[in-house]
This record gives sequence, C-alpha cells and structure tokens, in this order.
Amino acid sequence: MILCASPHAQYLELKGEIQAAIQAVLDSGYLILGEQVRAFEEEFAAFLGTKFFVGVGNGTDAIELALAAAGVGPGDEVITTTHTAVATVSAIVEVGAVPVLVDVEPRFYTLDPAKAAKAVTSKTKAIVPVHIYGQACDLDAFQALAKEKNLVLIEDCAQAHGARYGKKRLGSIGSAGCFSFYPTKNLGALGDGGGIATSDPALAEKLRLLRQYGWKERYVSAIHGRNTRLDELQAAILRVKLKHLEKENQTRRTLAETYREELASLKEVALPETRAGSEHVFHLFALLTEKRDALLAHLKKQNIQTMVHYPMPVHLQPGYAKLARFSAMPEAEKVAQQELSLPMHPYLRQEDVLTVCKEIRAFFR
Repeated sequence: MILCASPHAQYLELKGEIQAAIQAVLDSGYLILGEQVRAFEEEFAAFLGTKFFVGVGNGTDAIELALAAAGVGPGDEVITTTHTAVATVSAIVEVGAVPVLVDVEPRFYTLDPAKAAKAVTSKTKAIVPVHIYGQACDLDAFQALAKEKNLVLIEDCAQAHGARYGKKRLGSIGSAGCFSFYPTKNLGALGDGGGIATSDPALAEKLRLLRQYGWKERYVSAIHGRNTRLDELQAAILRVKLKHLEKENQTRRTLAETYREELASLKEVALPETRAGSEHVFHLFALLTEKRDALLAHLKKQNIQTMVHYPMPVHLQPGYAKLARFSAMPEAEKVAQQELSLPMHPYLRQEDVLTVCKEIRAFFR
C-alpha cells in the first residue's frame, strides 16, 4: 500500500533520536511546562523569525487563544475561508465571534483578498487567512486590508510549517501565526500539540496566561484562562523533528516536481501551482479533476491511498450553516467536488510517486 501520509515511516527513520528524547524527559521527572517546552518554544521562534512562541494543546486551541488574546469576542466578526479544516471556524465560534466565510482564489485555493475586503463590516475585528496545503496566502493584500480597516491579522499555518512568503516564514507576518503539530503535519508530534508565534511581547504574555488558568503565579488567576498546554514529551519529540524539517520540506518539493513532470500532459487534471515569490511546502499535493471519485476508486484498487481535503466547505456543514455569515462560494464548492490529495510525505519513495503517476495516466488513457 502506498500511503497518503506516514508518520510511522518518519518515526522509524528518527527512532533512535526520538526514543532518546523521550527517555530524557522520563528521567527528568518533569512532564508539564518544563525545560523541553521552553527550549522548543525558543527554537521554533528562532526558526520562524519571531520573538516568541507559546506552546498549547493543539492547533484549534492555538487559533482560539490567539483570537482571545487579541481581544476578539462576542459580537465581533472574523473573516476566514470556507475551504479549510473545520477547526479554523470552530475556534472562531469558541471565542463567541461570528465566522464570516469567504470564497477562495481559483488558482491557489486560498482566501480571496478581494472578496474578503467586500465582507468587512463595522463589526469585523480580525482576518484569519489559511495557508492551505502548504501554500502561502496573498499576505501583501491581507496586510494592506488589515492596516486599512484596523483589523487583527492571524495566520492559520497548520499546514505550512517552514513555508515562506518572500523572505519571511509563514507565521511571522501577521500579529500571530497559529500552528498544529498533529502527527501528519510537516512538523508533527506523536499526539496532539499546537502553538502560537508572535513578536508582540504583550500578546505573548497574554497567551501564556490564557493557556494555564490565567496564572501569573501558581493557583492565582490574574485573568480568566483555561487549560491547554503543550506537554514535555511532545515538545522533546518536536525538538528532534525540527532539526529535520528543512530537509524533509525540500524532499516534499522534489516529489511535487516529479508529480508535475509526470502528470503535466493530462488535460483532465489541474495540478497545484505555487504563488510567485513564495515557497510551498506541500503538506498535501492536491490536484483537481472532474473525475475525482472515479480516480480515487481506481487508485484504491491499485493499493494507492488518496484522500479528499475537504469534501464539504464549512458553509455547507450543518453545524455551521446557522453560526456563520456567507454568500456564494462557487470556487470553494468546485474544489470540494474535484480535489484529490495524492500520496505526499518525506519518506515516500520516488519509485512510488512514479507508480502513482503511471496509474493516473492509465486511468485517463
């Protein structure tokens, strides 16, 4: 079976380093918010080019805390894309705000800046563009919009660890950048994890308070907070994997180029593009085809795993249809009907990519 993603293959490759890191945590006796978390926060902030990074329990919590720390709450509107993992929108709802769902650009499948600008009202407080599939949003446009309308710009980087926009890493450009360390991510834990990057010291301090009951000192809550902490074991594992992230991202780009070369002749398929001036990290290799479901079934018969990201835009999901404000979404609905994610991970063999491409060409022959 050729897998779409394989955290286990990465674990086997890094097994010695990971097991040593886990053993060091167990030997230390510290399991929550200790030296491993502090070290990872410093190292990931340095990698991103931000002054601070605050680890939390998962990527959804990261967005929720970033919004709350920025003062977003009940009665506020937050603009984001309808084409995303539902976690983005869930976090907005959790702070009591109203998600304003906007369509995507046709070439890159990221939040459309022009349509986002039209969605701004007097109640709009923040914008959360999602760097979907490892592709950077048009951050120049969103920075300009945020400045013009006095909005908070929070990047959803859950699929874009290490990607760049110009010379800057994604997550370092907005007021905050939110990350998930779910196991299949480019930088993934062996369990849940997340965090927020920022260069604003006041925002970082607020985030630290919010993640642990509002404590400045133990058992004394300076503000209302909650419990969402990145634990020592996951931080230690992430420190190991961070050392390999750049190399693994380059491997993803090399595999993506093979897909492009091998599938370029197929008129029935729209291959992913990379925004000019940015660097894609191919968390997913997402193509579009009108024959998506049949192609998926064909590849499954050949023991090739593929996935759909995502089969239903958030504005069509029953749990959010009444909670969000939105208008027509033709591009996002097209992506939902046609998108197929091919196998993509840094331990995928080149010969497996060639096999996948051979079977796709055979299907369209």
